[in-house]
Amino acid sequence: MADLTTNVLYYGDNLDILRRYIPDASVDLIYLDPPFNSNRDYNVIFRDESGNATDAQLLAFEDTWHWGPSAESTYRYLTNTAHHEGVLP
Repeated sequence: MADLTTNVLYYGDNLDILRRYIPDASVDLIYLDPPFNSNRDYNVIFRDESGNATDAQLLAFEDTWHWGPSAESTYRYLTNTAHHEGVLP
């Protein structure tokens, strides 16, 4: 476990980081800020040697999200509802 008395910046999937490095019962708030479920595709735009955008693109990710068993499991883990009979902390 990381020493929580120092400032630490973690890079990675939030659930993986929480499980690996953050002790149980030590988080009171989880705040996520990116735009979620925009129903858009986001692309990497390539540039030519002079720095101008070209027509070449590569799909970076699709921002379409559906509530399902995986999302439910993650939600229950993060809120501990699985351990508190469905009562949110």
